[in-house]
Amino acid sequence: MHRFRRLRQTEQLRDLVAETRLSVKELIYPLFVIEGENIKEPIDSMPGVYRYSLDQLDEIIEEVKESGVSGLLLFGVPQTKDAVGSEAYNPEGIIQRAIRKIKTLAPHLLVIADICLCEYTDHGHCGLVHEEHILNDETLPLLAKMAVTTVAAGADMVAPSDMMDGDVRAIREALDQAGYVHTPIMGYSAKYASGYYSPFRDAADSTPRFGDRRSYQMDVRNGKEGLRELENDVEMGADILMVKPALAYLDVVKEASLHFNQPIALYNVSGEYAMVKAAAEKGVIDEKRIVLENMIAMKRAGANIIITYHALDVARWIK
Repeated sequence: MHRFRRLRQTEQLRDLVAETRLSVKELIYPLFVIEGENIKEPIDSMPGVYRYSLDQLDEIIEEVKESGVSGLLLFGVPQTKDAVGSEAYNPEGIIQRAIRKIKTLAPHLLVIADICLCEYTDHGHCGLVHEEHILNDETLPLLAKMAVTTVAAGADMVAPSDMMDGDVRAIREALDQAGYVHTPIMGYSAKYASGYYSPFRDAADSTPRFGDRRSYQMDVRNGKEGLRELENDVEMGADILMVKPALAYLDVVKEASLHFNQPIALYNVSGEYAMVKAAAEKGVIDEKRIVLENMIAMKRAGANIIITYHALDVARWIK
């Protein structure tokens, strides 16, 4: 008889032989910044998550610093939007000013700028539009311009989430030409057209005004295509690869971890967060236990980095 239970008898033994460990240094906290003053606006569909105006950032940045998580993934919500998303690449835009503010408050905190036009366009799509067709190649220079302006503002890394073909290469070339050869790119490499994003669109005010994003985000039925997307990002120069969402795509994460040597990031998205919060609020699950189990599952599948709205809670629980 194999007595597997011998090593399960005490907490000390279980900790000693645990195959998967979770560290706060592997966590990234998403943060939403909004134009205006004296705003700390709760996002109803995401309990515990807020949109902050620049003058209200001090408290949350201090909390992030104290938590020990590695950094922030930053999203900007502008006051004015237009067809070309011009506030995305305005050197004085909301995300650029937020980066400067955060770097003043916490110079050593890692700040990752999300690069996409969806929060900044009046139509809500991630690229330029002509007659309800999303333009790929025409969008690339604007994404590159946004990346350069965010890095010039102080961002440590950029993360293109647009899912335009060729985005990583366009951004890499633009950063290099601007002298930012050491700035890494985290590609949203395998980003699926998922129903799990709905609460995020409330937070970022980025719901498409027509159609959906299935013509450029990935088909949820395709796993092998995800590996091709990941490989393409490697070829274009991505330093970190990402799979998004998390829990329904751990098969893709596992395959990615076996196929690629680059660090693998996983985005535990808004819908996944909201479901846990809703179930915990009704008392049908133990929130702490479920969240930590989800985090371990992501690590066990092969994720090196976890972007999650649970990050600050997880940091407290780990400590």
